[in-house]
Amino acid sequence: MEANHQAPETSSTDVESVLYNNEMDGTTVGWLGSWCRWKPTSENHLIKAETKMLEFVKCQLHKMFVSLPSGNKIWTLVANRGVKNKTPLVMVHGFAGGVGLWALNYEALSKKRSLYAFDLLGFGRSSRPTFDTDPQVAEETFVQSIEEWREAVNIDKMILLGHSFGGYLVSCYAMKYPERVKSLILADPWGFPKPDPDSERARRIPLWVRAIVRVLSPFNPLSVVRAAGPWGPNLIKRFRADFKQRYPEVTAKDENTVFEYIYHCNAGNPSGEAAFKEMNENLGYAYRPMLTRISAMNKEVPVTFVYGARSWMDISSGHQTQNLLPDNHVEVYSVKGAGHHVYADRPDLFREIVTAVCDATDTDD
Repeated sequence: MEANHQAPETSSTDVESVLYNNEMDGTTVGWLGSWCRWKPTSENHLIKAETKMLEFVKCQLHKMFVSLPSGNKIWTLVANRGVKNKTPLVMVHGFAGGVGLWALNYEALSKKRSLYAFDLLGFGRSSRPTFDTDPQVAEETFVQSIEEWREAVNIDKMILLGHSFGGYLVSCYAMKYPERVKSLILADPWGFPKPDPDSERARRIPLWVRAIVRVLSPFNPLSVVRAAGPWGPNLIKRFRADFKQRYPEVTAKDENTVFEYIYHCNAGNPSGEAAFKEMNENLGYAYRPMLTRISAMNKEVPVTFVYGARSWMDISSGHQTQNLLPDNHVEVYSVKGAGHHVYADRPDLFREIVTAVCDATDTDD
């Protein structure tokens, strides 16, 4: 759903959108052209970066754009197509991510079943529309795009896995369309707890971080990366150096591969990023916290939480969900040695848990 209200003046998001779209179709001229050249990104840059991320994946990946009734397109990867006797697994990435970040998991998780992964609307190679600034409407737009994608690829029921922001969105989807979800897997999900300035999570946030958040609150989360122009990739490399250790196979050939992919996923039009910002409040809490709503989950939908033991996400949200859903089967796992990106920090244990959930889902039929 696109915004239909008129703003009194152009926002920074609107300016970034215009610049990005003009750069893509080659019509940017004058100072606009200079500004776009200042940001060294393009659709081709992103395609090349994603290709490098997926080079070492051994299973065959079918790649396609899935068209939605809205006219938007969702970039989709499929492994082990055509399996009919197993429930397909659908994976949804988190904020600032894309299908390339699942690189360590495609082969193992698609051995018995079809596996789908897609770039969320507004992220990666998917369409980047203008979202409504109302957080509930933005959330509904994400959820509706997932449902339209499901219809377009002709999946009846699925095992739905989401990481971080993706975990929040698939939870929203499962509550609205429970008949389509055979099992819900939440990897270090964002957006569950209610804002609590006195919580242990809030106390762990340094004062200097709080100060920066206040200063940057009027802007999109990754505006500084785009504003840095040709130095943007180096900012990603400097502040997210941990990703090099997560993808040793990918970085063995070129240590910049992961950083380039993350940069080009986020250096363009901040469409989904702007929507995510509107859905946030109070240092990263959700405007509509999931714990205030998840009791409405259909009791037939089993839920599995997979947290990294070293993550800044609070595992207590998983345990609270167990209490809020007494009639559902709810499991909570803590993966030793893993942080927020549990699927890449300990891919072996992550895949073991996900595979067990998937096998149990089909056994229960």
